Amino acid sequence: MMSQNISEHIQALESMKKYPKTLHYKGSVDLLKRPKVSIVGSRRLSNYTREYTYQLSKALASRGVCVVSGAAMGVDTIAHEGAGAENTIAVVANGLDIRYPAINKSLIESIETKGLVLSQFNDGFRATGWSFVVRNELVVALGDILIVTEADLNSGSMRSVEYALQMGKEIYVLPQRLHESLGTNRLLTEGKAVAITDVEQFASRFGNAVNTDVTKDDFFYFCQNKPTFDEAILKFGDRVYEAELEGIVTIHNGIVRLN
Repeated sequence: MMSQNISEHIQALESMKKYPKTLHYKGSVDLLKRPKVSIVGSRRLSNYTREYTYQLSKALASRGVCVVSGAAMGVDTIAHEGAGAENTIAVVANGLDIRYPAINKSLIESIETKGLVLSQFNDGFRATGWSFVVRNELVVALGDILIVTEADLNSGSMRSVEYALQMGKEIYVLPQRLHESLGTNRLLTEGKAVAITDVEQFASRFGNAVNTDVTKDDFFYFCQNKPTFDEAILKFGDRVYEAELEGIVTIHNGIVRLN
């Protein structure tokens, strides 16, 4: 599969220090239209973090949310796997003709086919220390919020937190034991993050788990963002009334919500 360049403007990337000059991709750019959550964390993760990162990603994907991460080993890998290739965006620090890390070659190929892989780097470019930093900023910018499931102090994940703070994004973490995941524990202590204490309750902010019979089209993803009734009518007209009759959405207090 040959990579292509994204030509349309992506509003979410306005929050970056500098809008990307070029953005190469393989896969479906339609995923960019969906509600998105960025998930990052340690490459060496505990079994506890592994389990709950997977649960979080799966719960979010079941509500039509696209999970964004960096295709690295550890938390990134589990986040992509939990969401499923068709519900994830992988942002990489190298050219798209290179699948790095090699251990994730099959995962990245699956995301190229079913999801979306993005890079700011031309073919042939191999990842370096600074390109991971560039990659991290793009991961954070794409997400509506940032989740850090495990991180040490002075880690790349904590650099991602700095980006999120600069962009004014909400930050969430898993509650961890004392003397473990010192980075996320410090975020809680400093009041810079909120702990996720119930996966389903947290994911429900994006609506209920989706009935597999419901078509996930532009209307569906638009309603994931809980638009006003007037906004929905302006964009989709009678489709709003049809969806209400079909039990797909509920209109209450001027807001359209997925059931």
